[in-house]
Amino acid sequence: MLDGLNNFDGTDHLYFHEGGKGRHDLWDSRLFNYGSHEVLRFLLSNLRYWVQVYGFDGFRFDGVTSMMYKHHGIRTGFSGDYHEYFGDDSDEEGIVYLMLVNDILSTGPSLLICFQANESMRQLFPNLITIAEDVSGMPLLSKPVSEGGIGFDYRLSMAIPDAWIKLLKHKDDGEWDMGNIVYTLTNRRHGEKSIAYCESHDQALVGDKTIAFWLMDKEMCKCGA
Repeated sequence: MLDGLNNFDGTDHLYFHEGGKGRHDLWDSRLFNYGSHEVLRFLLSNLRYWVQVYGFDGFRFDGVTSMMYKHHGIRTGFSGDYHEYFGDDSDEEGIVYLMLVNDILSTGPSLLICFQANESMRQLFPNLITIAEDVSGMPLLSKPVSEGGIGFDYRLSMAIPDAWIKLLKHKDDGEWDMGNIVYTLTNRRHGEKSIAYCESHDQALVGDKTIAFWLMDKEMCKCGA
């Protein structure tokens, strides 16, 4: 929290919520105030900048769960029941920001700095792809905003890479449960578009190692001397 925009003007709340509301307890990072038009203009202008100047063809939004709930997913389990997603724990400002990202319609002067009136990200960049990293299972995450969804093209299937690491670390080949593997690969809300992957920095770098090294380093060699 000692770099970036934090304390940019000498305060802790220029772009963020002030006090404890603006701090993520587990990540030692700040939490944007998505209810501020200036914050929205700053963030949305950044998105357009990376696409127009550097030719980005999409964005993977990290930690979307933290953005959609006031509890940020901390010490909270999700079973898939709808009451867990819609209620007092939902952060409406964060959810609306994500909807703006995916299908923003600029109808007021506060956003004209980054978008012309009645232009959306999809209209400006029709081939742009957005991907959400969400562990909560938020319904309609990958449905268009016009259908009442949040508008992402895909959800990351985060249980899949965790399952591969657990198998390689804790199970011999003969102990692999194919039924459980198939369930993990196909477990998603009906009709939801998702991306299955083998590993990311969360598995390979944060306190662990790549699948390649789990397959070929000394722990995999059980032969005698």
